[in-house]
Amino acid sequence: MTTKLTLTMDNAVIERAKEYARGKNSSISSIVETYLDTVSGSGEREVHESEVPWPEVLHAPITDSLMGMFHDDGRDYKEVINEAKMERFAKKAP
Repeated sequence: MTTKLTLTMDNAVIERAKEYARGKNSSISSIVETYLDTVSGSGEREVHESEVPWPEVLHAPITDSLMGMFHDDGRDYKEVINEAKMERFAKKAP
């Protein structure tokens, strides 16, 4: 089922999005839907990276190299940070 969604954004962004969509032979709606489906992790269907029609500028080498480096084990991030600090400073103690 599809539902209409109205978004409000800067006119320049809309114009660039239209141009980008034309270049990809796609629609803005399709691009936004694929993007939101991917980032929301709905899991309804497996999306291969080649299907995601976002600009290559969003694929920065540094962030690509960090993907998968950290895993969410459900603990509070402050607890994880404090644990890492304790480990770091414990190594410096004589």
